[in-house]
Amino acid sequence: METNPAPLPAVSIRNLEKIFPIPLRRRQVVALRGLSLEIASGTVYGLLGPNGSGKSTTLKILLGLVTATSGTSEIFGVPSHRVASRFDVGFLPENPYFYKFLTGAETIAFYGKLSGLTGNRLKTRVTELLELVGLTEAGDRRVGSYSKGMLQRIGLAQAVVHDPRLLILDEPTAGVDPAGSRQIRDLILQLKARGKTILLTSHLLEQVQEVCDRVGILAKGHMVREGSLDILTGVSGQTEYIIENASPDLQKEIARLAASRGARLITARQPQMDLETVFLQATEEAATAKSPGN
Repeated sequence: METNPAPLPAVSIRNLEKIFPIPLRRRQVVALRGLSLEIASGTVYGLLGPNGSGKSTTLKILLGLVTATSGTSEIFGVPSHRVASRFDVGFLPENPYFYKFLTGAETIAFYGKLSGLTGNRLKTRVTELLELVGLTEAGDRRVGSYSKGMLQRIGLAQAVVHDPRLLILDEPTAGVDPAGSRQIRDLILQLKARGKTILLTSHLLEQVQEVCDRVGILAKGHMVREGSLDILTGVSGQTEYIIENASPDLQKEIARLAASRGARLITARQPQMDLETVFLQATEEAATAKSPGN
């Protein structure tokens, strides 16, 4: 029998290194050191780290804006330095710039034309995306009058105008108020439900914990923690039980008496700590670790 090959990962990075020379000072800055990660199709991946950890460099290499010193990076099996790798990618930078004199609808149409859309197909796509990002009523307003949250939503619309399979979002909720941040979070979940793969960076760890399937934490160019949220936030060596209709006496003898007393064990799991605690632990450990060669 023939077996279907495993689907290609959306992003595959192997032993990526990036060194920026500083000629005038006769030294180098190592932005990435042997970075490896893989992002499965249809998932949301959070790339976290303090400022200067290598997040932006990683995104720039994937987008073909920076060339790696060594190692490989691929998007759906295509090396990221090739133009063809970016046909299936949508990007929202941290501080997107839009022409203030264009309306929301005109902005989406502008990026749609850059992506090769024309005629009725383009008009339909503009209408669909204004509805998706909740800006139908504001579609005829100039983006110069938009709030920060509205600009970010228009940014998401332009990022998906050509229906890419991979979205790269750099701080998608930066500077957005709590209500706007929640709207963008819901949009990310909607896009995931439509089968999109999303790679995002963010300093809002609570939001990352709400939307991401897996997380990687960078520090000093190294991947210091990586895995699913359940694994990363689980407290090792402990188990948490949730029991329905258990009396106080029964709680004292859970393991032996639960079944015999008619109580139903709903779940048993590791107690969780929040992602912020995991992040701080990982980056503090990296900060205190000795650098190679010291």
